[in-house]
Amino acid sequence: MLKHIVMWKFKDQAEGKTREENCRLIKERLEALPASISVLRSLEVGINAYPGPMSADMVLITEFDSKEDLDLYAVHPEHVKVSDYVAKVRDSRFVVDYPF
Repeated sequence: MLKHIVMWKFKDQAEGKTREENCRLIKERLEALPASISVLRSLEVGINAYPGPMSADMVLITEFDSKEDLDLYAVHPEHVKVSDYVAKVRDSRFVVDYPF
């Protein structure tokens, strides 16, 4: 099993939306992914309740059976749609992948 964790810091304004609006929109889109991506074993999205200068705005925690499944997820068209939008509205992104 593989855990894939992503954290983002978003721009104050992007794509005509505030940081908070983009966080809610992205959370909704991410949480819809398990319905169309069968290799996703679990998915959790959290919006930071106590934002600050040293914190991320959002975290995504996903689990996969293997690195191959993570690779399939990465190129799945539904994931790519979300990822492309996130790329437009984020300032930074950090990723950790580890077996468990």
